[in-house]
Amino acid sequence: MIKAVLFDMDGILYDSEPYYFRSFTEVLSSLGYQGGEDRLYEAVGMNEVNTYRFYSGLLEGRVSPEEIKEEAGKYFLAHPMDCRALMFKDIPETLEKLDEAGISMACCSASPFPVVLKSLDDMGIRKYFRFVLSGNDDIRPKPLPDIYLKAAERLGLPAAECAVYEDSTMGIESGRRAGMKVYARTDERFRQDQSRADAAVTCAAEMAALVIKENESWKK
Repeated sequence: MIKAVLFDMDGILYDSEPYYFRSFTEVLSSLGYQGGEDRLYEAVGMNEVNTYRFYSGLLEGRVSPEEIKEEAGKYFLAHPMDCRALMFKDIPETLEKLDEAGISMACCSASPFPVVLKSLDDMGIRKYFRFVLSGNDDIRPKPLPDIYLKAAERLGLPAAECAVYEDSTMGIESGRRAGMKVYARTDERFRQDQSRADAAVTCAAEMAALVIKENESWKK
């Protein structure tokens, strides 16, 4: 029986990935990067520290991770993301349905804690999540299972009673290593390998329907 669903954020609660790829392509290009956006797909699922290290590598170390982060910060201030506009339309209703079904929820994202909280607040959905685990927590990053195991521990649940809703290769692997059922939101735009997921869904509503159906079958 599934008693909790653990949500990633980017590409799961809102369609933020295109915004970030566009932003970092412009930032890195201004710093001398001549490659395409495709190479940036490799950073999907990385925490902030590893992301900027990866981007520094794309620039062959000519620009430090700290310098890239500073330039990106300036870009984000000048071009803020509209979280509510990018939120997947079925998210509020889906979270409400899971809540009504007595299923606990937590947000487990590699993004920095302030970014996660602001995003959830801007989308008006923070109230549905028992807590947030982020890239600022002292947890080894995905694809290691630590963030999901920590979430299960805080919920007081065994891993087998938790499900993970992810989209990235790293996130899916993290959920698998944690021993949890993994639902992958299909998205072919960013070349993520989702073959390790237990089930592929097109949206959060479909994921929730499967979870609730499984729980109803378990009760019979």
